[in-house]
Amino acid sequence: MTKQIIIAFLGICLSTALFGQKDDPVLFSVAGKSVHASEFMYIYTKTNRDKADFSKASLEEYLDLYTKFKLKVQRARDLKLDTIPTLKQELEGYRQQLADSYLLDKAVTDKLIKEAYDRSKQDLSISHIMVGLRKNATSRDTLLAYKKIMSAKAKLDGGTDFVEVANEFSDDKTVKKNNGNIGYFTSPFPNGFYAFETAAYQLEKGAYSNPVRTPLGYHIIKVDDIRSARGEIEVAHILIRKDTPEAEKVINNIHKELLAGGNFEDTAITNSQDTKTAANKGYVGFFGISTYEKVFEDAAFSIAKDGDISAPFLSQAGWHVIKRISKKPVPEYEKAKPRLKTKIQKDSRFEIAKKEIVEQIKEENNFVENIEPVKKFAGTLGKDFNTFSWKAPMDKSSEKIFSLGNTNYTLGDFTDYLGTASRQRMKYASTLPSEVAKKLYETYVIETCLKYEERNLEKKYPDFKALMREYREGILLFEITKQEVWDKASQDTTGLANFYNKNKNKYKWKERAMITQYSTKDYNNAGKIQKALQKSTSQEVLQKFNKEKNIVSVKELTLERGRDENLDAIEWKAGNVSQVILDKATKSAIFFKIEKILPAGDKKLEDARGYVVADYQDFLEKQWIEELKQAYDVKINKKTFKNLTKRKK
Repeated sequence: MTKQIIIAFLGICLSTALFGQKDDPVLFSVAGKSVHASEFMYIYTKTNRDKADFSKASLEEYLDLYTKFKLKVQRARDLKLDTIPTLKQELEGYRQQLADSYLLDKAVTDKLIKEAYDRSKQDLSISHIMVGLRKNATSRDTLLAYKKIMSAKAKLDGGTDFVEVANEFSDDKTVKKNNGNIGYFTSPFPNGFYAFETAAYQLEKGAYSNPVRTPLGYHIIKVDDIRSARGEIEVAHILIRKDTPEAEKVINNIHKELLAGGNFEDTAITNSQDTKTAANKGYVGFFGISTYEKVFEDAAFSIAKDGDISAPFLSQAGWHVIKRISKKPVPEYEKAKPRLKTKIQKDSRFEIAKKEIVEQIKEENNFVENIEPVKKFAGTLGKDFNTFSWKAPMDKSSEKIFSLGNTNYTLGDFTDYLGTASRQRMKYASTLPSEVAKKLYETYVIETCLKYEERNLEKKYPDFKALMREYREGILLFEITKQEVWDKASQDTTGLANFYNKNKNKYKWKERAMITQYSTKDYNNAGKIQKALQKSTSQEVLQKFNKEKNIVSVKELTLERGRDENLDAIEWKAGNVSQVILDKATKSAIFFKIEKILPAGDKKLEDARGYVVADYQDFLEKQWIEELKQAYDVKINKKTFKNLTKRKK
């Protein structure tokens, strides 16, 4: 087994509820080291999953395994393996990997996923008034836009109809067509529109919001309708473009033929004018709301059941008939979670939420800031700051810029950070160096706060502490087992040979056939070659058919009876030739000839080495376990064990 597999098996995130309980008795101890019932029960449940029946027999079996595990770990500690620098470094590497994601997953990601999932159960029909802003708008432009949106808000507050205000103030070019209504949406909204989404989902039907800022500008949002989420639908369609002569008549005739039993897929291939889908039987695939034109979406979602077709309808593209293939409602939370997690971690909302957790860390750890040295330093920076060539000052400033907990951070710490952040500096090549320094200072504070919190994860989160214990013991288990079992089994040649000699009757060959396998991609001549083998030697056949070019290749094999169904299909007799077999992987015609039959017999050590080493490992481990049981005192609390069978059935 690899170290990663062992550690993954043992790296179990224990529930916080299982720790700190008053009623958590000791189940057993090894050399005086206690193992509580909560630890054992969680690992038993996690390992056995649906087979965890909590029966006496099942618990006894796992208790035996777990006590053996703890015996091995105790031996590793006694040998001071936990002090080996490379193993300590490895554990710290695992910890860093876990800590990097653990805090944000626990404090940020899980919260955002649940929020997005709960919102995704509803579709919102939204209208908006938008005052647009360019990406790099000046402060003057921003102020003018804000004043304009506030003027629109004042009119709404004064009782003016939303449609009237939208047509007067909105910069959305579609407002003249839709009066501000932009259709139905569901969470998560596109990247950058988290504030828009949050404002919308906080509104009741008919209500409008205060101004909200997005990458497009300022918005006032109104919720026109709230409905249960439509989910996703899978469809195929037939399209007759509207510039086709008598297009409506054509689609109506197609619809009648389909209702009379016509095949939708064949009709789509023959008649649909959608070049992207016609060749694929009209298949559109799965889609959700706001993917296609509203009339197309409404027609698709109005079809009652799988296999039914819609009435003909007109879109901007032309006349359609849609067939519903399947429909997927909003999935259960656990199924939706992985997809939502991927989206959210790439979304700006993740950074917003991360800043919120940073503010919480600051508050809990008495964050005190002195920003003036940073501002002063930023004002001294030249254009080279935004390039790769800039280097941090050699003389580190000791001026304090902030404190967190009992730790002070200096301007010198920050400038060192800037020296390593060349990519971030270059990303803002067109921005004033002083502004870039201020942006990177904010990033530095966020990263410092998160690292500070990560260093205290064991103190704050008992489940993280337990997780690290499992990783630590997993590393020790791997190293001690490697020394005591795996290395010995593979390197102790004398011991391996002795073990083989004592158990050689276990390692036997079945009856074997020495065969010559022939393969060719010349399908036309495959039968001729196969027949020729029945009367000629291999050499004669090769000379005959490989005169001009090598159309036949040869491979010699020795196979045991029962290992190849094609070989077992013919009589085991020297000279017999198999039927032609098509090998789909190589697209070749294959057949073989039995050259010689070898009787059953003993395997030599080199023939059975893999099996012998594995069995020798088992033998050494059993010996080792007995030695450990003699060396260490194992005490089991029978009363506690008896109570475990009553916890869950």
